[in-house]
Amino acid sequence: MKIIGIICEYNPFHNGHLYHLEKIKELYPDSLIILVLNGYFLERGEVSIINKSDKTNIALYHGIDIVLELPFVYGTQSADIFANASVTFLEELKCDYLIFGSESNNLDILNKITDYTIKNYEEYNLLVKEYLDKGYNYPTSLAKALNIDFTFNPNDLLGISYLKSIKLNNYKIKPITIKRTNDYLDILDNSLVISATNIRNKLNNNIDISKYVPKITLNYLNNISLNNYFNILKYKIVTEHDLSIYLDVDEGIENRLKKVINECHNTDELIEKVKTRRYTYNKIRRMLIHILVGFTKQDNQELKFDYIKILGFNIKGKKYLNKIKKEKNISFTPNKNSLTYIYELKCATLYDLITNQDNLIFETSNKPIKY
Repeated sequence: MKIIGIICEYNPFHNGHLYHLEKIKELYPDSLIILVLNGYFLERGEVSIINKSDKTNIALYHGIDIVLELPFVYGTQSADIFANASVTFLEELKCDYLIFGSESNNLDILNKITDYTIKNYEEYNLLVKEYLDKGYNYPTSLAKALNIDFTFNPNDLLGISYLKSIKLNNYKIKPITIKRTNDYLDILDNSLVISATNIRNKLNNNIDISKYVPKITLNYLNNISLNNYFNILKYKIVTEHDLSIYLDVDEGIENRLKKVINECHNTDELIEKVKTRRYTYNKIRRMLIHILVGFTKQDNQELKFDYIKILGFNIKGKKYLNKIKKEKNISFTPNKNSLTYIYELKCATLYDLITNQDNLIFETSNKPIKY
């Protein structure tokens, strides 16, 4: 039996995710699938429109055997940190393969790019910075720094971060790509398989999304975004003396935040006013989430991989967990004194403020969902 690892945010779970799972089962019919799942706040600085426990239920319903938590403290950071935590968890659970979506579906070129960026780390990053300063966007800056004709799309970029983690840590897990069939930036596409970004845009514009997602997804949607937290953010930005203590608040951007906050009526306006060439939309959104939750640079430096939380499993998943229980190097029981755990409680509390749900109860019970 092959142990397959996947890494997803399911914001929301849609037909493309279903295709991904069906393809895995077609390639490896006798397999066990382990998902590393991001929670309430996501890698691109977004708020999940489905809560963590409901996303776990959806995953188990569609045949995933074990669902692991990707904690907030890793899941809302840059692609390299997001990827390294996720891949490390899958390696700990002895996965044979990591299968991820890719726009290019060209593992050879992704490996070559990864090898080059590792070998020429400092020179490469300086070149990327130079091109960013000249006004090029991040994907174009990467291509120019590498001097190659290659379009860096989101899944390929994340895939490079997965490969980097595997190579730098000498992990045994083997990467495999599945062709991504849609453009995450295209918000007008109406085919059956469209991006999560497109689906959220349609949802915000009161367009029926039922043909783009499995029926179960429709039961769990929350039309929520970072705009819902604007008043809390505004209060923190106005009243906090030193915003630079928070992760990603760098290079004096805290002064820009304080200068424009009273001119803004929502978070989207705030992002537009503070955006610079070097601060992408995603980076600013992540920064605002770190301010919102109170995630400091100091706490980030003190993080430890001190447990892996199991969010849910089915019967096959339970048998596998029992089998490897004595072989693993890390606890499956959340450490209640851990910074990782404390920040999960903060996130659940903030999510509940807007949705009026009881996610904090789910977090503190620490009981996996059994399917």
